[in-house]
Amino acid sequence: CAVVTGGNKGVGLEICRQLAPNGIFVVLTSRNRNQGLEAVANLKKSGISNVVFHQVDVTDQITVSSLAEFISTRFGKLDILVNNAGILGAITDAASLRALVEAVENKEKPYLKQVITETYESTVECLETNYYGVKSVTKALIPLLQLSESPRIVNVSSALGKLKEESVDEIVNMFLKEFKEDILEIQGWHAYLPVYTISKICLNAYTRILAREFPIFRINCVSPGWVKTDICYNSGVLTTTEGAKRVIKLALVPDDGPSGLFFTNKEVTPF
Repeated sequence: CAVVTGGNKGVGLEICRQLAPNGIFVVLTSRNRNQGLEAVANLKKSGISNVVFHQVDVTDQITVSSLAEFISTRFGKLDILVNNAGILGAITDAASLRALVEAVENKEKPYLKQVITETYESTVECLETNYYGVKSVTKALIPLLQLSESPRIVNVSSALGKLKEESVDEIVNMFLKEFKEDILEIQGWHAYLPVYTISKICLNAYTRILAREFPIFRINCVSPGWVKTDICYNSGVLTTTEGAKRVIKLALVPDDGPSGLFFTNKEVTPF
């Protein structure tokens, strides 16, 4: 079976839709119970029967442990884990975000603080979801993946990194400290959506660490591209179908396929 976190909408929902026809039973998870149940109901209405919902908040260890117990009891093992759940970590609106995207595309330097707001609380929430949440879910499900003949992990990401796990944690702590002191720009952190960016840099570094630790697994990270989803107020250029295809390719790689790599547009991108 396969687990897809954040599967109730957007790219996550489309990943579930594309995985199921491959004879894989899909466990769709989301922190919002009503949205998750509605997503599964809609998939079943479209003719996809091999899907079930399980409520999971990746930042809540109790629900993560409950997921592991559910998989163990219902399926006995896990074949594919897609860590898709993620948040932007910034407070904005559709018009402001589109203006930011256009400015970046035109190589302009917008006044970000007039476009988005990143509070310390939203920063912590973003890192707990996009980085620590992935670690929590992955570590809970590793024992079940080890029972599979062809274990796969795909982390939906957007940046890069190459560090030891302890070093990644140190960077997160340093980022939070310097964010709180309002010295990110002075210290040279990424100028555009720094919270989201650092969370994905850490996620990609963690992907490589996992791949080295579990050489039998196929573990990769992938950027689905700038997809029209709620997280970017539908300001993207790709459809969810197009974005999900990039993830599916890695979820179904053969046993001799790549591992520990970062993919964009279906191609390997150097870390």
